[in-house]
Amino acid sequence: MKPSDPKANPHIEAMQAYTPGEQPQGGGWIKLNTNENPYPPSSKAVEAIRVALGDNGTLLRLYPSPDSTPLREAAARVHGYSPESIVAGNGSDDILNLLIRAYAGPGRSIGMLDPSYSLYPVLAAAQGAAVVKVPVKADYTFDVDAVAKCGASVFFLTNPNAPLGVAFAVERVIALAKVFPGLLVVDEAYVAFAGESCVDLPKQFPNVVVTRTLSKGHALAGLRAGYAICPLGVAAVLHRVRDSYNLDRLAQVAAAAALQDDAWLNETVGKITATRRRLMDALRGLGWKVNESSANFVLAEPVAKGGVASVQAAESAFEFLRSKKILVRRFPNHFLTEKALRITVGTDAEADALVAAAGVWTKG
Repeated sequence: MKPSDPKANPHIEAMQAYTPGEQPQGGGWIKLNTNENPYPPSSKAVEAIRVALGDNGTLLRLYPSPDSTPLREAAARVHGYSPESIVAGNGSDDILNLLIRAYAGPGRSIGMLDPSYSLYPVLAAAQGAAVVKVPVKADYTFDVDAVAKCGASVFFLTNPNAPLGVAFAVERVIALAKVFPGLLVVDEAYVAFAGESCVDLPKQFPNVVVTRTLSKGHALAGLRAGYAICPLGVAAVLHRVRDSYNLDRLAQVAAAAALQDDAWLNETVGKITATRRRLMDALRGLGWKVNESSANFVLAEPVAKGGVASVQAAESAFEFLRSKKILVRRFPNHFLTEKALRITVGTDAEADALVAAAGVWTKG
């Protein structure tokens, strides 16, 4: 009998992988499609890596802290928690995976707003969990009762929302936490660019977790570092299911140093939010419809001269920008995003190049 191709578990055979933003090859691209921070990270983070490497990199032969003590202690100091409430991960995506692994599965669904982060359904499918989607309303709000009654064991609330860029008020999240019967995960990947945070809610509610990443505000996407702020009971559960040494030595110390460099963060976020306003105003000046944003990206609907926003216009503008080596991103599968482009806020020079190309397309 000849060997045959091995078959994965049925639910794995049926699932679709996550599709990340395009990573271009070669130089000359203006990359505004994956919401990376356009500025170098804190010099303190870079120095922490140098120290961790030692004179000749010899420290890399040793395993890192198995529970990411440097990062957990730094996050605890910054947010006013004990280190026991912090769980570190290989980016916040790792934390999201741990939460689904621990709290969802066959017969225990996850919930999410629609639209929201498209990785959630992929992680759910890998665990054999169904997905319940609660629609974002046309005015960019959500129905608390609909979420509370959706039947999910764990609900992911991306705040600020991606890809919409809007932030939900803390009072709204508190209202949900009071009535949602499962685990409520507030995914604050973009919170550095917003006005307020839900970081204190795990102190008030035993069913609320807040997740953070160092990829966006802290410009450490290449290191993959994130963490969860949890009630103690949830933290203990996540430690049971996470991989040992799930965050490498360099990421632990760099993330810890970055978290404690408030001056760098405030300066960098200030530059990005100022560019965000310039970009939004400039695109509106071209006649494009642009959402108010609380993130490091804007969602804008292209409008050609004498035309209206449409799926076709969004496709045309996307391809035109790409022909000029400017990458943005499209989300064509939802009525709130199908006519739009999601544009990362880069440097002033990158924003100006984007606006100039958009102006050429708009004028036809």
